[in-house]
Amino acid sequence: MRNLEKKERLLESLKGLHRDTLDILQMDVTDLSSIQRARDRVGHVDILVCNAGVGLMGPLEVQAPDVMRRVLEVNLFGTLQTLQAFLPGMKSRGDGHILVTGSTGGLHGLPFSEVYCASKFAIEGACESLAILLQRFNIHVSLIECGPVNTDFQVNLQKTEPSDSSLDALDPLTWRLYRSFLTHCGTVFQNAAQDTEDIVKVFLDAIQSPEPAFRYYTSGMAQPLVKLKTTQPDGLEYIREMGKLTFPQVQEENHQACV
Repeated sequence: MRNLEKKERLLESLKGLHRDTLDILQMDVTDLSSIQRARDRVGHVDILVCNAGVGLMGPLEVQAPDVMRRVLEVNLFGTLQTLQAFLPGMKSRGDGHILVTGSTGGLHGLPFSEVYCASKFAIEGACESLAILLQRFNIHVSLIECGPVNTDFQVNLQKTEPSDSSLDALDPLTWRLYRSFLTHCGTVFQNAAQDTEDIVKVFLDAIQSPEPAFRYYTSGMAQPLVKLKTTQPDGLEYIREMGKLTFPQVQEENHQACV
């Protein structure tokens, strides 16, 4: 865990189970020495799960450089540094399974999530590239593609609030589209967010499979959009459809204005 002060919550959820076999170590994926200390303490690793991640939502024009870098440091470089540390041991044994928490935001673009999607798109490419190589070492790579999930990720999401003064400099249309997108996101999370137990079951399926897949989807939300991207090579159909899905309020307003 990055913050060991939060371990009591984990221990409480276990209700005394695995107390003799569970060892909770401090590890921050943005701190290479922290990763290496954890690796040296653990030693032999059969299953490596890369789950650390942060979100960022808001108009690109108002995002501070250090905030954008932080997202890439955690989501992309943090994952890569973790893989760098543990891969040699797995390769030397010729065995292992790496699971990385992906995102629908790594499969298709989402407005007002440009930096987050950039980090997750990069993880998709890194894992796909590694999977081609690591099959020669009998090491499996699996991406667990999640949509909205009821976790602290949403609580900790860095989001430009409507009251933020940085939005005052935005053009009126972008500001209106952002308000519409926030409403859309609220509806999606209310109606479609999965519980963590559902996600854990997908991880377990991947871990227990004798021939793990490269991608596991935790819900059926992403596949139609991914299919739309791959079957329409020019990409325009996806752009139009995602615009309709994410800005329904603006679509309705424009329709009423035309009528």
